[in-house]
Amino acid sequence: MLNTGKKVAFYTLGCKLNFSETSSIGRMMQEKGFATVDFEEQADVYVINTCSVTDNADKKCRYTVRQALRTSPDAYIVVIGCYAQLKPKEIAEIPGVDLVLGAAEKFRLPEILNDLTKNPCGQVMATEIRAADFFVDAYSIGDRTRSFLKIQDGCDYKCSFCTIPLARGKSRSDLPENVLRNARKLAESGVKEIVLTGVNTGDYGAGLKTKDNFLSLIQQLDEVQGIERFRISSIEPNLLTDEIIDFVSKSNRFVPHFHIPLQSGSDEILSGMRRRYRSALYQSRVEKIKSVMPHACIGVDIIVGFPGETEEHFMETYNFLNGLDVSYFHVFTYSERENTKAIEMPGIVPTALREERNSRLRILSEKKRRAFYASFAGSSAQVLFEEEKKGHDMYGFTDNYLKVSVPYEKEWVNQLKTVQLTHLDDQGIFKGTLCVEQPI
Repeated sequence: MLNTGKKVAFYTLGCKLNFSETSSIGRMMQEKGFATVDFEEQADVYVINTCSVTDNADKKCRYTVRQALRTSPDAYIVVIGCYAQLKPKEIAEIPGVDLVLGAAEKFRLPEILNDLTKNPCGQVMATEIRAADFFVDAYSIGDRTRSFLKIQDGCDYKCSFCTIPLARGKSRSDLPENVLRNARKLAESGVKEIVLTGVNTGDYGAGLKTKDNFLSLIQQLDEVQGIERFRISSIEPNLLTDEIIDFVSKSNRFVPHFHIPLQSGSDEILSGMRRRYRSALYQSRVEKIKSVMPHACIGVDIIVGFPGETEEHFMETYNFLNGLDVSYFHVFTYSERENTKAIEMPGIVPTALREERNSRLRILSEKKRRAFYASFAGSSAQVLFEEEKKGHDMYGFTDNYLKVSVPYEKEWVNQLKTVQLTHLDDQGIFKGTLCVEQPI
């Protein structure tokens, strides 16, 4: 076994699911005697957990390897994650990379890492994705305010632009009793908010031999004592049922915040993307949420520049979003990915036009976000404050995801406080003042 007392540093690219898995692998490494340090510090081992949603993520992986080697030229470099599963040989050829682990191997890192001798050629341990047919639970810890809790992995959808099924395998779920056990562990550690994460979170129940589904899981989680808030990180519109929405509206701990991927407001483009819904269904989900939770925050994922997207298609998306009662967008520029159906499609949109459309939607998103925030000016809300401090201010979020700043008070960290929302600052963040409770 490797000599203990070594230092390991982690860098995570991509989604909340990656962050939960990095944190769990970090705990495994600590059990083997490694001390975790910040990525900017000198370490014996650097572990880079990659994403492969966009070309920029691929480039970021290369840059991060160089960054680690600048800090510690003799360090052992390990690359895991989606990019590692999709392109292990290419990563192994990056100067300085010593070990590449695929989806079925990454959680075995502590047992695999028996020798930190630098490899002239990177070693690859990445089996075919069908070998990743098991579930490994994960959750992030360290930020005592919020934790990302993995409940599901993989995806059975075949969206024409996406490589995630190739990188993570088929849809599978954690056992409900294990999810509940992890939630209780997090509560005992002082965590106040849990974000439920997965590749296709609403598909929870896939791979189980029981009748458990996402609704039954959140009903059980709602009874976990010690957790003040649960958030649903992202859920497909076709899986977001009336029953789920109604339950959240009446629940004890699930907050009125939904992030629902749309990708396009054009039904023709949605068809080309092989999405499992059309714009009318999406609109009905937004309307249902707002009918029972008028104050709910709704985030949207959008892809611009998909093959065949004309100006007319784009304006369908723009106008559809402009008319929706949603709160903000995450806008992604389409990028070609190997081994996807979309890369074979005609009608390539010029890169400059993709970026221009991205910019237009980002501007609309900011208008939507500020209008959503402004509708709460002068009201009071409970804010869960975080460790983050900038200058003399600290920050936190309301249940419906309004970011609020107040003058820093150390004892407010990880506490719920009732705050008067006074006005927006230059960054579009609410300035708040503590509401003094009146004696009865």
